[in-house]
Amino acid sequence: MANSKLSGTLFKKMVTNGAVNLKNNHKEIDNLNVFPVPDGDTGTNMQMTMMAGIKEVKNNKTDSIQDISKILSRGLLMGARGNSGVILSQFFRGLYSEIAKIDSDSVSVDDFIQALVGGYQMSYRAVMDPVEGTILTVVRESAEKVLQERKNLKSIDEVLKVYLTQAKETLIKTPDLLPVLKEAGVVDSGGAGFIKIVEGWMMALNGQEIQEEQQYVEQNSFVHEHNEIGAHNLGEIDIKFGYCTEFIVKLFDYEKFDEKFMREPLSQMGDSLVVVTDEDLLKVHVHTNQPGVALTLAQKYGELQTIKVDNMRNQHSNIMNSEKEVTKIETPKQKSKYALISVASGEGIKEVFLELGVDRVISGGQTMNPSTEDFVKAINELNAENIIILPNNSNIILTAEQTVELCPEYNIRVLKTKSIAQGYSSLISFDPTMKIDENIEAMTESITNMKSGEVTYAIRDTEMKGVKIKEGDFIGISSSEIKVSTNNKVETTNNLIDLLLSDESEIITVFYGLDVLDEELDEVISHINTKAPDIEVEIIEGKQDIYSFIIAVE
Repeated sequence: MANSKLSGTLFKKMVTNGAVNLKNNHKEIDNLNVFPVPDGDTGTNMQMTMMAGIKEVKNNKTDSIQDISKILSRGLLMGARGNSGVILSQFFRGLYSEIAKIDSDSVSVDDFIQALVGGYQMSYRAVMDPVEGTILTVVRESAEKVLQERKNLKSIDEVLKVYLTQAKETLIKTPDLLPVLKEAGVVDSGGAGFIKIVEGWMMALNGQEIQEEQQYVEQNSFVHEHNEIGAHNLGEIDIKFGYCTEFIVKLFDYEKFDEKFMREPLSQMGDSLVVVTDEDLLKVHVHTNQPGVALTLAQKYGELQTIKVDNMRNQHSNIMNSEKEVTKIETPKQKSKYALISVASGEGIKEVFLELGVDRVISGGQTMNPSTEDFVKAINELNAENIIILPNNSNIILTAEQTVELCPEYNIRVLKTKSIAQGYSSLISFDPTMKIDENIEAMTESITNMKSGEVTYAIRDTEMKGVKIKEGDFIGISSSEIKVSTNNKVETTNNLIDLLLSDESEIITVFYGLDVLDEELDEVISHINTKAPDIEVEIIEGKQDIYSFIIAVE
């Protein structure tokens, strides 16, 4: 029997089913990645994000669809991991924003379609520079399709059938929209994970409840037909407006304030604009070449609470490391001026970061991204006026940035470090006597003036930008590209080092992992000494897995 309306009880069954379906199949999503490295984590991030939200829903006995969607949205936001998790949390935030407007115990077909539209719109706002060919395209085109078919759709079931069919069609064409996917011969893994969620919704409508650990694969599903799904990397960004500017304002008179007061002038000054109000708080994100003008405009309507301005043209791209859980330290009794929070993997690397002044190390990296809640917990436990977060992974930056909005009482900056090497280099430039924005500028400059790379192994055959790769080969990665591939770990490492070194290089730091033998390390050191006899060499036992070597050259 078709469902003409969506009740809170049915909505709860749908979202729970979707989360469990994703969880049961998340390894399949993890294994489908642009780079053939053993660190695919999109499925893990998405399922952990979803299960965090579902946990909150299950702990609350309400049957109100408005309350359920609100609780789910908050739980997802706090549990969001990685770019894919943050985008997913924003999709459900968009659903809630539309459902909250409904003065009824159930959602009509038109209401549900509008909620799906709100979900895709909110998802786009979560990303500074939305890239087509990702999960964003999947949620947008699916919602647009049901809008087009609106007059012909008489039930929630019919809406979801059209929505899911379009999602699969869009997923197939993602490689045509994002060159890195086409080159690797894969489709977007975030979109594939989202389809698992929607498949779970459909099964709930049909009365089928999925149990955890039940491995469900829909017959003739896209994943079953095509063993080529992947890509949590959202690709390179062409920067037109150089300053990523974010601030929170406490409004003088929020009842009379209209978001257009900020949106209209700022839309003429930049792009990637997000203007959100929550009662007396205004949150603004914009890419602009005039951050000072944006801040001055905001002061007309209230008092600035937090400010973050990053020069995006000084940022580079890298790919990195793993795991999760917080290294505990005692909270200082007196309020300190600074606290540094860093994400790192490998006991040796963690120890080095603590020695360099990091106050809290959150274990994690490419295979296990920390959640938003992990960062919020660390911030609240640290007693500091100013907090600098080093994500050390491109897939963790968006999660870390959520803390600026969630913790407006703290002066937080997220330094956009995209690798352990970048984080290590930036810490050398930190000076506790300087102001926070001076530190951010100095630390960013350190990142700009260094090169870094990692060595790991391939888990499948592929070819990327002329580099032929075979399963089991060792690959050298730098600037988010596979530069070297051979069947020998030391040869790959030495070839990568040759690419990173230049006549201006003064220091090379080598973090070696758990799989590196003493004789292999000796060969690498010998090669460096031969290649650049005058360079200073620092060797650190990082004890990291997945990456045999992490290299920083300054």
